[in-house]
Order: sequence, then structure tokens, then C-alpha cells
Amino acid sequence: PLLQNAELGKRAPRWIRDNEVTMCMKCKEPFNALTRRRHHCRACGHVVCWKCSDYKAHLEYDGNKLNKVCKDCYHVIIGCTDSEEKKRKGILEIESAEVSGNSVICSFLQYMEKSKPWQKAWCVIPKQEALVLYMYGAPQDVKALATIPLLGYTVDDTPKSADLPHSFKLTQSKSVHSFAADNEELKQKWLKVIHLAVKGET
Repeated sequence: PLLQNAELGKRAPRWIRDNEVTMCMKCKEPFNALTRRRHHCRACGHVVCWKCSDYKAHLEYDGNKLNKVCKDCYHVIIGCTDSEEKKRKGILEIESAEVSGNSVICSFLQYMEKSKPWQKAWCVIPKQEALVLYMYGAPQDVKALATIPLLGYTVDDTPKSADLPHSFKLTQSKSVHSFAADNEELKQKWLKVIHLAVKGET
């Protein structure tokens, strides 16, 4: 659990590992090797880009030394709020960790759209929206890559390729989404949930 605002800077945070995110947890810009390196906020432990970690605050747990912090923690620690931050988040901007923690099902699946190559995605069906499949690049990402409203899709669970025996397909008129699980058990878990969702049941 993330530190409560009152505890920011008083206790060392749990650092989110670099490989758990593919984008800055504040501005949502994707990381890349050159221009966007990963930095950790010393107050909340989030992984942020240089732009979003360009703040410094005195942290109690570190003997009140000046430490790199993200914009949000900076405002909390020095005691001012940023009204911009309070604007309602868009649908894709629900944090993966938040959604995964309260989900019907979540796991990595291989995903393919049209003729693009297969890619690994962190897939989640949240409890409060059990008819929508959210796809993230990694479990701690703060913005979804895509969402698929499952209602009305047709499920085809016969694998087309021997390389990915645990695959299944969702089709609706022109759109086709292919998924593959690492094993049959996981595939069946997903199918159980998806078969209900496409009929509008939860």
C-alpha cells in the first residue's frame, strides 16, 4: 500500500521496481533508453521520468536531507495542493495497481491485434466494470494501453497456431483480438470470465 500523505517523508517508501513499469507514473510518458530514464521518488517510491522528479524536499526519514521527489509528493510535503491534479482521470488513466487489486481476474497474456506481432500485456477485468478488459504494458503502469468492452463479442477458443496452444480469440464484426495464456489452466480461467462478460453477465 502506498504511504498515506501524512506519512510521506517520515518513513522510507517501498520502491517500485524499474521492470514493473513501462511509463512514468506521473506524466505517463513511455520510458526509453535515451531521453526518458527512470528515477525514483524518494518519498513515495514511484518510478518517474526526470521531468517529474525535478523537485527536492527535506525528508524526515533521511535526517531531513534534501532528496529528489516527484511533483505530487513535493506539493504534499511543502503543504500546497495542485488543483490541476484533481481533474477527473480519464477512463484509461485508472492505475493498473488499483484495478488489479480489485479485479475479477488479472494476469499477463500474449496479445495480437490484426497482423501486428504478438506482445505481452498485463490484462485486467476490474470488479466494478466486469464487462471491460483493460490492457496495460506492465503491472504498475498508470495508464492502460487499450480497453475492450466485451459485451457482444464472440469467443473462439480453438487455437490457430501450434506455437501458442493456449490461445483464444474475441471477434466482433471487423475487430479481432487474439490472446494467448501461458498454460491451459489460465486460459480456462479467462474464458470462464469472458464467456459471462460477452453475454452481459458478471
